[in-house]
Order: sequence, then C-alpha cells, then structure tokens
Amino acid sequence: MNEDLLYIKRLDSLRADHRDLDEKIKADDSDEFTKKRLQKMKLFLRDEIMKLEQIIYPDIIA
Repeated sequence: MNEDLLYIKRLDSLRADHRDLDEKIKADDSDEFTKKRLQKMKLFLRDEIMKLEQIIYPDIIA
C-alpha cells in the first residue's frame, strides 16, 4: 500500500512537470534547438507517466 502511494505521488509530480513543459514550449520564443530539447523532455516524461500508470492501474482482462 505504501509503495502505491509513492507511485501515485511520483505520477502527480511527473504530470505537473509535463504540464509545465507544455506551457513553456507554447510560451517560449527561443530557437528551434531549445524547443526540440523541451519537446524531447516532454516525450520522455510522457513515457514515464505511461509506465507508472501501467503499474498503478494494470490492464486486467477478466
């Protein structure tokens, strides 16, 4: 149970970071290199979010 709580907190943190990066990408008027780097970071966070979601909410076929 305690491990699940840690996963959920980590998931919330990753989702917040993902939202922050999304806002930064939209608001940032910097060069293409910086935007691509931020987009890659955002994709990495999305992958981590999906991994945690599969651990927390397994897809059980009954």
